Amino acid sequence: MYISRGVCDQEPVKGATGSSTMPHKINPIRFENAEANLELSCALLDSLSATLVESRWQRDLTDSTTQRNIGSALGYSVLALGNLLGGLRAIHPHDAAIDEELADNWEVLGEPIQTAMRAAELAGRRGMEHPYEQVKELMRGHEITREDVESFIDSLDFDEATKARLRRLTPATYTGCADRLVDFARR
Repeated sequence: MYISRGVCDQEPVKGATGSSTMPHKINPIRFENAEANLELSCALLDSLSATLVESRWQRDLTDSTTQRNIGSALGYSVLALGNLLGGLRAIHPHDAAIDEELADNWEVLGEPIQTAMRAAELAGRRGMEHPYEQVKELMRGHEITREDVESFIDSLDFDEATKARLRRLTPATYTGCADRLVDFARR
């Protein structure tokens, strides 16, 4: 009787482990190299900071040898940054999939609604107590739609301007204060 061996039952081929046997996987080698270079840079810079800050004797010759490694420490950092940039350039997000996922996740708007509720509570508007719990009750554990979010907003005692502002938000348009925190165009 002949019994065929499955792929998993076969002897492993030397050198064919990990990502080399997964052609669909994009190897993160640039990020791994960046990490290793940053570790080396940090180790050297830590050592330099420990030895160069004080001299043990009036004529301490260890400084001259230690100082020769400043370039190496910084060089590892430059290599790491180059690897990071190369890795980032190789990432190509699937914009359509991102847009679709955002469109299906109205939970993203829990943050601005909760924040607006806190502000309304401070202003003395009724029904705004425990905003975290109210938003959690609406959004956690089940799918919600635009209509669910709009109904929730309409059920609260927001002033008309706040209500209109919240109703205009979508998962794709809400970024919080990220645009003020990170502005790559000016850097």
